Amino acid sequence: MSGRAGVEVSAAAYTLVCGLDRIPREGGVCALVDGAAVAVFRTYDDEVFALGNYDPFSRASVLARGIVGTRGEVPFVASPMHKQAFDLRTGQCLDDAAVRVPTYDVAVRDGAVLVGPARESPEEGT
Repeated sequence: MSGRAGVEVSAAAYTLVCGLDRIPREGGVCALVDGAAVAVFRTYDDEVFALGNYDPFSRASVLARGIVGTRGEVPFVASPMHKQAFDLRTGQCLDDAAVRVPTYDVAVRDGAVLVGPARESPEEGT
């Protein structure tokens, strides 16, 4: 199984979430992945992203119910509570540079959405 950027990953490291057709375009679903609530989003162009579901501003697990859109070229989800926007690619809050939510590896195989481990934050990965 190939993951992000064509890197080979172990199927055992991924959790089956649902079929891609179960996630509405420009919408999200919440899944429990290794004990963590993960919000999985599908964009209008059928790209799939996964973020932590916890909104650090409202302190509620609600990001999966957010509004998906774009700012320029940046795909984002806006929290349904206070409308802060989070970059779907990086988890970075577009409204407050000091805030970031975790991102997760995600793959679509044979129409099924699988979520892998949490990614390292850019600060840890450099």
